[in-house]
Amino acid sequence: MQKYISFIQKWRWFIVFAVPLLVLLLSSNLKHLQIDGSYRIWFEKDTPALVSYDAFRNEFSNDDGVIIVFRDPNGIFNPKALGSIQRITDAMWEMNHIDRVDSLTNYQHVHEDPSYPDEVLVNDFIEDLDDLNESYLNERRETALADKMLRNKFISEDGTTTMIFARLEPDAKEHGDISAEVMQEVNEIIEPEAKRTGYKYWINGGPAITQAFISIAGKDAVLFTPLVLLSAMLLLYLLFRRISGAVIPILVVLFTFISVIAVQVLMGYKLNNFTANIPVFIVAIGIADAVHIYSVWLTHRREGDDNETAVAVSLRKNFLPILLTSLTTIVGFSTLALSHVVPVATLGIATASGAALAFMISVVWIPALLFLLNKPVGKARNKDQKIYRFFKGYGAFIVHNNKRIIAVTTLFFLFVGAGLLQVKVDSNAMRFFNKDVEIRKSAEFNMAHLTGPLTYIIIADSSRAEGVKDPTFLKSVEAFSQDFKNAFPNDVRHVSSLLDVIKRYNKIYNHQETIPQSHDLVAQYLLLYSNSLSQGMEITDRIDFEQRKLRISVQTNIVDTSRDLEMIEFIKQWWMKSPYSAVVTGRTAMYAQMQKDITQTLITSLSLTILLVSLMMLLIFRRLKILWILMLPNILPVVLVLGVIGWLGITIDMGVAISGAIIIGVAVDDTIHFFVKYFEARRKGLNMIESFNEVLHYAGKAIVFTTIVLSLSFSLFIFSHFAPNQNFGLVTASALIIAMIIDLFFLPALLSLADRKDYEFE
Repeated sequence: MQKYISFIQKWRWFIVFAVPLLVLLLSSNLKHLQIDGSYRIWFEKDTPALVSYDAFRNEFSNDDGVIIVFRDPNGIFNPKALGSIQRITDAMWEMNHIDRVDSLTNYQHVHEDPSYPDEVLVNDFIEDLDDLNESYLNERRETALADKMLRNKFISEDGTTTMIFARLEPDAKEHGDISAEVMQEVNEIIEPEAKRTGYKYWINGGPAITQAFISIAGKDAVLFTPLVLLSAMLLLYLLFRRISGAVIPILVVLFTFISVIAVQVLMGYKLNNFTANIPVFIVAIGIADAVHIYSVWLTHRREGDDNETAVAVSLRKNFLPILLTSLTTIVGFSTLALSHVVPVATLGIATASGAALAFMISVVWIPALLFLLNKPVGKARNKDQKIYRFFKGYGAFIVHNNKRIIAVTTLFFLFVGAGLLQVKVDSNAMRFFNKDVEIRKSAEFNMAHLTGPLTYIIIADSSRAEGVKDPTFLKSVEAFSQDFKNAFPNDVRHVSSLLDVIKRYNKIYNHQETIPQSHDLVAQYLLLYSNSLSQGMEITDRIDFEQRKLRISVQTNIVDTSRDLEMIEFIKQWWMKSPYSAVVTGRTAMYAQMQKDITQTLITSLSLTILLVSLMMLLIFRRLKILWILMLPNILPVVLVLGVIGWLGITIDMGVAISGAIIIGVAVDDTIHFFVKYFEARRKGLNMIESFNEVLHYAGKAIVFTTIVLSLSFSLFIFSHFAPNQNFGLVTASALIIAMIIDLFFLPALLSLADRKDYEFE
């Protein structure tokens, strides 16, 4: 170690300037930094849900598009509202990347010709906007509200709310994100329309959601990164009362995350809502290392040691624990790389590399800089002396009250841990957004006034060419639709398919809105309907080329992902019991099935981290008999914080899932520093009380400082508009405080009882 210290001292000037220069060179790549909010970033290329979704789009076009919803309290059937629908419909037909536009005005209405009852007409529901009289409007309103294909889809039950849906081309977004371009064109249509009519237009759909993700990720990165850094710097200054104490740890963090993000850009990665927070994750890693080195250096300088001695002592006392804590942190975050949720895996790799880099900068650059800070440091002030006297009573308090501490904390832990029974997982994409975000408000407005904002796509397979025309198959489709609505009456808002058109034709010709009894009659109805449709309104998006598969679209409310999975399972089981088969796909189903990956991420990450860290702790301290004490402070914070979110009714999402790695990483850091200092004190022959005082003197201040800085910094995320970030901030901040209490009270209380002759602390 002395050779290493001498090397740092000899090359201190070179090191101090070389590290920032290297970071500056790397930062030149940040000009190519981009943010990706596309739905595809969440899934691996071979994810079954994504493969199924791509297959659906190849056969049936797209389910993604732009949704425009607006409401007229006096009813939609008036010239102003219908004119607005028509203008928006016509304008969106002219947009780039749009394959089809459906609305109330261009709805292909199947009805009998009043002049020739045996003739069936298919035409736009509203034909002549220039000749709208009250009688015609009233008739259209009554017809629309009685039409099952329109009601709860393009017109609300009370006739006051309507929707325009512009569907994207099947290959849209495959050659680059076009959401910004689409939303710009949409806004160019809607903004003047809003000024003209005075309506509030609610915009939703894939492009709008993608832009919302990108916007929030950008805002969070721009707002919270500097805010966390500034708050950490202010807190460090208040704690150390020295500018260097505030600046040095922050520079370590800056150097680390700039380098990590620059390397990410070089490797072709784009930021997303999670990786945009890499800087904040690295704050948790880099500050802890820097604070431990700086704190011990400052303590010895204030005790009268010269600068070189203080730097050398700080390195000797901190190099090993910082190395060990960095290794455990790297292990913890590396386990996230196993996640099938791509942003989580990317974040794990990036943060693990950040932990390695923060270690190198902390043990190389900080000592070199401290060697240059050879200015006199004043002795501890009276206030510090009072704190020191408090520290002197710490060991006696722990030893004399160990059983009480264990009893009280155990009861508290059992109560909080009981909240685990209430924990739920939710990966509903719409709930990723805070309730005051426009895209969330838009979806909830749609749900409150018109229909379910989420869509399931069910591809029912008749198992043979032209099997869609088989009345037996169609009866299964009808039975399924009814059973599904009956099973989920509060969640399913609308079910539609070509079956509705077939039954409408049968009603007109045979006066019964039922399924025809013959294959030929169904074929005839479909042919008549296809030949009558306007250009661009073909049925190729509802039936495949071989006429073997039928598309069923289901509109549902925003529900917990567990409810989504329940609906998906119902669909699968229903069709498995039939002679046919079906596949559930669409964006809603994809996000719902991501819940399994989130749950698996949490379980795998925590299990592997705990296992690997346990092995590392065993190798480090070589005390198998008290391994449970070594690990308890690292496991308890996670268990307890999960209990807290259970009691608070917070669902586990990706933010909570990845917080486990952070919590264990920081908790292990503090635990290792505690044990290294404790075993050093015991080897020096200090008794139990003296050993605990020694730990608090050299590690306790840094543990308290880092916990305060990090918990307050992470708590800032409760102001994010991205729910996983909010939950991450709340969970991590509370867990770090719990971890500190465990490390400083529960852990030493256990040690004071376990430190008997059975255990040799040689």
